[in-house]
Amino acid sequence: MAQPRRSSAAGFTLIELMLVVTVVGILASIAVPSLLRARGAAAEAATIGSLRAIHGAQTSYSSSCAGGYYAATMATLATPPKAGTPAYIGPEFKANTTDRWPYRIRLSVGPKIPQAKATCNGIAAGQSVGTFFLGADLLSTTNGMVSRYFGVNQNGIFYQSTKTVSPFYAGTPASPATTLK
Repeated sequence: MAQPRRSSAAGFTLIELMLVVTVVGILASIAVPSLLRARGAAAEAATIGSLRAIHGAQTSYSSSCAGGYYAATMATLATPPKAGTPAYIGPEFKANTTDRWPYRIRLSVGPKIPQAKATCNGIAAGQSVGTFFLGADLLSTTNGMVSRYFGVNQNGIFYQSTKTVSPFYAGTPASPATTLK
């Protein structure tokens, strides 16, 4: 009786496939947390960059357009001084509250200054403010990917916290906020 012929192109055994899947699983379990941390660090860096850009826009607006006072709204910063010149802030910031995952960036302002003169971009007299605060709050928990909140006022010192940084216009924010290093 003739024996059936074995194919010369033998495949993988079930044990070999299980071993490969196990190794891939171990490598993924090592790499995913690092990837999430890197993604979180990038989100935090982008948010801090946005806060710096808005703070810089407020500073430029104050010194070149508003006689030492600040814009009361993001829309004011987005209004060019005259036709053909750029606005103080980009078009992505049109409202006082802007969501940029995973953060909500918010502008809070102090009282309007009645003696403030009209500005170079058409804002009426008495509509500028003497102080402002920018905060960045987490929109939702992100499984440890990001866990810091940020804030800065007109003085330009950035703060980080494990809780929302409440608006402050002078001095330092309430604990547990610390300066950003």
